[in-house]
Amino acid sequence: MSSESTQYELSEEELRELIPQLQQLTDKYKRSERVQKALFDIAELASSVSNLNRLYPAIHEIIGDFMNADNFFVAFYEKDANLVNFVYFVDEFDEQTIRQIPAESLMDGITGHILRTGRHVFLEKENQEAFTRETGVSIVGAVPHQFLGVPLKRGSQVIGAMVVQTYDETVFYTDEDLEVLLFVSQHIVNAVDRVKSRELTERTIRDRTRQLRKINDELQEEILERQKIETLQQALYEISELSANLEGDMDAFYASIHKILARLITAPNCYIATLDETGEYLDFPYFSDTTEETIERRPLGLGLSEFVLRTGQTELINPPRVLELTQAGELDVAAAQRMLKSANSWLGSPLVVDGKISGVIGIQTYGKLAKYTAKDLELLRFVSHHIAAAIGRKRNTDAIQQYNALLEEKVRERTRELDKINSFLKQQIEERKEIELKLIHDAHHDSLTDLPNRTMFTSRLELAVANKQRYPENLFAVLFIDLDRFKTINDTLGHHAGDEFLIEVSRRIALCIRGHDLLARLGGDEFVVLLDNFEDAAAAEDVATRIIDAISKPFLLDGKEMYSGASVGIAHLESYYRTADEVLRDADAAMYQAKTLGRGRFVMFDKSMRDRLIEELELENEFRLALRQEEFDCYLQPVMDLRNDSAFYHELYVRWEHSRHGKVNRKHFREVADQSGLTLDLDLFQLRKACELLNNETEEPAGIEKIAVNVSINHLLQASLVTKILQLVEEYKVSPDRLVFEFDENDLNRRSQFILPAIKKLKRAGITLVLDNFGSGLASLSYLFAYPFDYIKIDHRFVKSLPRSQRNLKLIQSVMLISEHLKFDVIAEGVDARAQLKALNEIDCHYAQGKILSTPEPVARQKRA
Repeated sequence: MSSESTQYELSEEELRELIPQLQQLTDKYKRSERVQKALFDIAELASSVSNLNRLYPAIHEIIGDFMNADNFFVAFYEKDANLVNFVYFVDEFDEQTIRQIPAESLMDGITGHILRTGRHVFLEKENQEAFTRETGVSIVGAVPHQFLGVPLKRGSQVIGAMVVQTYDETVFYTDEDLEVLLFVSQHIVNAVDRVKSRELTERTIRDRTRQLRKINDELQEEILERQKIETLQQALYEISELSANLEGDMDAFYASIHKILARLITAPNCYIATLDETGEYLDFPYFSDTTEETIERRPLGLGLSEFVLRTGQTELINPPRVLELTQAGELDVAAAQRMLKSANSWLGSPLVVDGKISGVIGIQTYGKLAKYTAKDLELLRFVSHHIAAAIGRKRNTDAIQQYNALLEEKVRERTRELDKINSFLKQQIEERKEIELKLIHDAHHDSLTDLPNRTMFTSRLELAVANKQRYPENLFAVLFIDLDRFKTINDTLGHHAGDEFLIEVSRRIALCIRGHDLLARLGGDEFVVLLDNFEDAAAAEDVATRIIDAISKPFLLDGKEMYSGASVGIAHLESYYRTADEVLRDADAAMYQAKTLGRGRFVMFDKSMRDRLIEELELENEFRLALRQEEFDCYLQPVMDLRNDSAFYHELYVRWEHSRHGKVNRKHFREVADQSGLTLDLDLFQLRKACELLNNETEEPAGIEKIAVNVSINHLLQASLVTKILQLVEEYKVSPDRLVFEFDENDLNRRSQFILPAIKKLKRAGITLVLDNFGSGLASLSYLFAYPFDYIKIDHRFVKSLPRSQRNLKLIQSVMLISEHLKFDVIAEGVDARAQLKALNEIDCHYAQGKILSTPEPVARQKRA
């Protein structure tokens, strides 16, 4: 054993010889360990770094751990762009300022040689000349002591180069350094590719996120814009509703307009200014201001409102604009100073009615921070000119757009979820079916009472007419119901109470009929009932009686007890009816007859009613033709001055002698004119005839100083009609003081509160005014004090009873006594007997008219050219 042990023992010299080998082997292992660590670090970088700008410095640091790499750069060859991109460059002597260099300018250098050949370069300073001669490469820049460059390859394709170099002559690179650099280069390419991919992914994510954020911002802006549009549409709808109910409280109406405007524009201060009848003053029917409580009526001047009236345009006036208008003489200095002192911002828009500017709506703010803009200007112009808007159509458009957008979004997001999409579409189909059913219901029912409307009732009635023609023994009837005092309830308690009233009426009528009968509302206060297949003809009368009794009971509306009534027309279906309209027409005629007989009753239709209606219609048509061709007979009857037995003025009136009916009496004559809507035309015909007689002095009867015509009260309800009368008189060149207008007191009773300004205008023009049929109305004495009449005609019924009725004689004397204080004269009308004339002379009545004094004289008929 000892001999074997000795055999394997090494001598000291042998061990000394092994030490360098062991030392070399140790250095090799350490170097391998550093290379492995470098590869591990590179792999970790590829996994953790997301930015190439951080990757290259880290790679530089890793390579510097196992070799000197004070001078290091990485370049990539972009073949498509023919550029060399120096993505990382560190050098002690050269400073690379241009990152991208054209490839052709580098291909003659060492870097270009590596990129062209795909071979590494290990170059020392001593053999550079030989390398240059051999390869034709030219060295640019500072000459390094040693140069070590390796290609960067993706597969077999050269994509770049990685270079380390040193200028320090004490530093030397070895073949092992080259081997390590070649080995590491491939892993570096993999790391770069991975980081580039991650960087591209993250950049794509960031770009997509930015796009989505931008899209979201745009959607938010669109939502805000749509909300503004919806607010504007709602405001226009509310303004439209208000403008449809002008008969209510105007102060509340203006306040509501202000409230709606304040939701659209900053409008703490608002007023409405209107021109008066003369066009010389501004009235302020509405004024709301934070600094002033009221504003007085003022003559037109150089104010902001007057400026808008002159320009006819919507105006935005801020302090700079105030100075401009003042210098141009468009604005009063005092008004300008007030605006500048309070830093006003003012918007005003003209109010155009019937094509004529009648006023201004203005809003304003105080303070430097609250200023109106051009957008506010456009908004006010739009609101002032467009009261109504198609809200329903806009909502439908928005709903369709919303639906389409939702569908598109669902398709994009859930293309793979077909089951969910099918479920969603099925739900939409069901909803549309429900909407269609609701539309069908709404199209055939009244929106207020939910009763069938005219369309549905007519359809059912057509079926009943067809059934009657096939089965004449079946009994059907239509009840046409009209309510009393509905307009009074609406005007006094408001439309809300009117709606409650109609709903309660529909409930009461429904309790009076059978389940299979049909109750419908035609509109307004008109209801109809179709009694379906009843057994006894008297059943229709029983139902009508029950309905009248039910409606006559009191209604409790807004805490007030109100009474109404009903007039019912009944039309039994007969075999000769062909359409539903014929049945409704006859039931309506019977209802009208019931109202004529005193309301609160029912009338059964018979054929005589239709004959009368047809006769009246024919009479109206013939009346229109006669008026158009001026076929009426005109008569003049004087009003006599009893003191000297002379004619004070002549009253002109017309008569109509019908070819079949003979002379139409005066009352029927006026009724036909009213029903035909030709009362105003008839008045103008009489006025033209009077002006022609006054102009043609040579015609009979000659010597007429004044002519009186009867004028309908309808001429006084609109200022334009009064103006038209005065223009007609001016066209004929007749002095207004030669005309006398007689107004019936019964007409004044109905519309007296609206006509005083018109009567005063006629008075100022010089026309003589007469109150006709005095004493026939209900409030006669009030007219004597309130209206500037020149003469009062005592109604003929008071004169007829003279002299036997001392009471009527005393009444005439009382009116004459009042006339002395109110500066008018009294005319006795209808003096047909000498005893009447004698009684009037005894009480000193100076003016009279009647057959005993003078009979009406016909005027020659002349057709106008």
